[in-house]
Amino acid sequence: MKGIVYNLLEVCVSREYGEDMWDDLLAAAGVDGAYTSVGSYPDEDLFALVAAASEALGKPPNSIIRWFGCSAMPLLAGQYPSFFEPHTSTRAFALTLNGIIHPEVRKLYPGADVPTFNFDGSTDDLLVMGYWSPRRLCAFAEGLLQGAAHHYGEQIVIEQPQCMLRDDARCVLEISLR
Repeated sequence: MKGIVYNLLEVCVSREYGEDMWDDLLAAAGVDGAYTSVGSYPDEDLFALVAAASEALGKPPNSIIRWFGCSAMPLLAGQYPSFFEPHTSTRAFALTLNGIIHPEVRKLYPGADVPTFNFDGSTDDLLVMGYWSPRRLCAFAEGLLQGAAHHYGEQIVIEQPQCMLRDDARCVLEISLR
């Protein structure tokens, strides 16, 4: 996983819980925390940090991951406004993941391994998003979508009838737009 993810997590944790909490999570996870944005680091570091946060905060790991996605979105919007400014809705933004955002991510962060998405937007009030990644971080995708909705001043409801964490072949996120 690219270091930018760890850098975002550090900022989110430090803003919400303080810098001491970040240091405590690093110690509990047994990782050194020296992440450069373009460096590549073991996925296990993220999972160890999430487990440490889950323990420290008394919240389930997927709740931590979802919170992280939602909290990271304003930071991403600030760092990469060109990904956000052309759009006026969460739906329009999400539909650019495969064709615009992830190719640009790969340019900015060579070697980035991004998830695979597919979409069914055949109705105006529901966007069905298929998600596949060996990391199985669908909760992160949910959090990012919630953060995007907040960015665009919208409310969304996400249901997940299929999930890789429940042994389905892929995750399916049904995003109701309000």
